[in-house]
Amino acid sequence: MSIGDKLNPISESFSLKDHTFNVLRAAILDMDIYQPDADLRLDERQMAERLGISRTPVREALARLSQEGLIEVMPRKGVFVRRKTREEILEMVVTWAALESMAARLATVNATAAELVALRKFAMKHSSDAVRADIEEYSDANIKFHQSILNLSGCSLLRTTADGLFTHMQAVRRRAMGESDRARRSVADHMEIIEALTSRDADLAARRVLEHTMRLHDHISKTWTRLESLGTLRSAATTN
Repeated sequence: MSIGDKLNPISESFSLKDHTFNVLRAAILDMDIYQPDADLRLDERQMAERLGISRTPVREALARLSQEGLIEVMPRKGVFVRRKTREEILEMVVTWAALESMAARLATVNATAAELVALRKFAMKHSSDAVRADIEEYSDANIKFHQSILNLSGCSLLRTTADGLFTHMQAVRRRAMGESDRARRSVADHMEIIEALTSRDADLAARRVLEHTMRLHDHISKTWTRLESLGTLRSAATTN
């Protein structure tokens, strides 16, 4: 599935400049960019046609997306959603693990009892998706679970720093969730994390979050041995 399949015409009542950027950004976030058959090339003309607008706001949106590091514009070659290398992904997961483990530590102090109850209900509600092997739905819930821990930390800088990694972490988790028995293990890990948060045990909560995320790191390190780089994809696209 390409990005064009996720776009719908834009109403004239919107501010095209900002709305086009938001629509394209949301579509990129919804892509499984680390799937082996992912179509990462973006066609400016096709996107404009699908949105029912001129190419100018699309071009402006792509420039902003490039500044955010979500895409890469190659003169005379094309525009591509940026996919990190395996080594970059592993570093990113380590960084996320550090950020979220600190967030969990802070959440044991700053999260209210009601917020932790809501987190438990959310996790239990979506755990059945993993049991039914509804991986796509559980993957989205899994991402929201980890975002919730960052929010419960009460530290805005932690959240905004993690937001810089979110796009690729979302795509990485989405692919990894369907591999091996990671979905079922994820459910068990989440419940252990919630227990640690509820008991207000900062050390335990931080350790469980760290171990949970580092299991993702180990999985990628062992199994993602043929991750295609963006450079390879660009080269292939320009020779076709």
